[in-house]
Amino acid sequence: MSEGHPSTPVAARVRRLEERLIEARVVEEAQLDAALATMLEGASPLNGARIVARAWVDEGFRRRLLADANAALPEIGLSMAGGIQEQRLKVVENTETAHHVIVCTLCSCYPIGLLGPSPSWYKSEAYRSRVVREPRAVLAEFGLELPEDTAITVWDSSAESRYLVLPRRPEGTREMNEHELAALVTREGLIGTAAV
Repeated sequence: MSEGHPSTPVAARVRRLEERLIEARVVEEAQLDAALATMLEGASPLNGARIVARAWVDEGFRRRLLADANAALPEIGLSMAGGIQEQRLKVVENTETAHHVIVCTLCSCYPIGLLGPSPSWYKSEAYRSRVVREPRAVLAEFGLELPEDTAITVWDSSAESRYLVLPRRPEGTREMNEHELAALVTREGLIGTAAV
């Protein structure tokens, strides 16, 4: 079984499929490992942080990113390509009165190239079901207490569409450069379970 999540049913099914493909000589284990390494090469939350930092310092980029993220990403050397098909990326912006959080209720669709491998809690059934029903309570469990008048929108990822949260720029960061700003952004902020 998979060493990362040995007890999950999906991991067990994936491992059985891998074993059958290897036994049938459709693919070798080294080829599967190489394919996974290629997919994860360059996948990092640092990519998402770069996107956010650029949007914080470049108003034109921010507008283009919110209008059509797939078209804006190449401006900083990134894209949503690399999988079986190119996924549509929508960036949603947190404001003083609106907060966004990302989930995939069916499985764990997630922009790996921009956020790195997904955290185990993102894939958990508890998160996937509860954040839709009671987002304010789930965010509080992550330590994010939002004012009662803040509207919370939950965005459901799919095989075709991925989402990324553009957090609010923290107060007192006007003198910081793009690189320093990127260092403030967390993977949780890009998912919406943290402020930044």
